[in-house]
Amino acid sequence: MTKVVLGSGSPSRLDLLRRAGLDPVVQVSGVDETPLPGETPRRLVDRLARTKASAVAAGFDDGLVIGCDSVLEFDGVAYGKPGTPGPARDLWRRMSGRDAVFHTGHCVVDTRTGRLVAEVCSTELRFADVTGDEAAAYVGTGEPLSVAGAFKVNGRGGWFVDEVHGAPSNLEGLSLPVLRRLLHRLGVDAVGLWT
Repeated sequence: MTKVVLGSGSPSRLDLLRRAGLDPVVQVSGVDETPLPGETPRRLVDRLARTKASAVAAGFDDGLVIGCDSVLEFDGVAYGKPGTPGPARDLWRRMSGRDAVFHTGHCVVDTRTGRLVAEVCSTELRFADVTGDEAAAYVGTGEPLSVAGAFKVNGRGGWFVDEVHGAPSNLEGLSLPVLRRLLHRLGVDAVGLWT
């Protein structure tokens, strides 16, 4: 059985892969996620996914390493994890009733061959008209503090996402259709990795 390594500490990504039939080993990359000057949100997630996968792949010689990075692009700005309640409340105040794009960079490294494949997935979404009390209650749960864009669609944040256009699993930090395509490009059948 081919070893699958998730180069991310994201509980959402791990849960998604487990629900999809994989049981990856988790190895956090520790890569600096600071954007480069002038870097677009799409370029940022692509660069970080490649960097994370490559960094983790250096520690394995017999497996498939998956690296990902996600940001919410809102008004042309990339928003990662807010970390504290203030920025999360501010973001929710501004994005209520508005459209945004959630970008995830995906990279898979086959450590057996050294081949690397990558792709960015962008999913458009519209947020509900959220009241100040709703936003405060949501931020108060702590859920949006540690996730890109200050929302978790498969948690309490799902109440506040009105529309999704594109790969829904991408909003959990990993697009299963994109991962399947990348594996196929490496000659790996995704269903062959199911546990």
